[in-house]
Amino acid sequence: MSAKRTQPNLDSTSKAIIEQLQTDGRRSYAEIGKAVGLSEAAVRQRVQKLTDGGVMQIVAVTDPMRLGFSRQAMLGIRASGDTRAVADQLAEMPEVDYVVLSAGSFDIMAEVVCEDDDDLIELLNRKIRAIEGVASTETFVYLQLKKQRYDWGTR
Repeated sequence: MSAKRTQPNLDSTSKAIIEQLQTDGRRSYAEIGKAVGLSEAAVRQRVQKLTDGGVMQIVAVTDPMRLGFSRQAMLGIRASGDTRAVADQLAEMPEVDYVVLSAGSFDIMAEVVCEDDDDLIELLNRKIRAIEGVASTETFVYLQLKKQRYDWGTR
């Protein structure tokens, strides 16, 4: 992830490719090419450039519950000192899948995926609260996921 906000220079064709993949990440390069007016090889090159440049990722989005991870939570973390150092340590933990520096009541928000409540308690007590600079945490346990989207398009 980039530390600075930068607006990538994307032409309308690259944006159209991204939108095609946001709708269906398994869509073939040939299908995308027909939709955006490029050859399969040209789409492949553009997708490679977009992924290499960090503009997008192509991944399988899973349902953690169906894979044996029955506890998800968002953690609000108050930190003392350099919040970036705390965020960097959180980002290294395999249980943590999302970390942002934030403004407001919390310095950092982190989403975690755990097998169960016991694993969540272990993660909080032995790993997260043990990080130097973590002053306090607040845990928001997910009861039910109602909406999760990745097709917000491009600007």
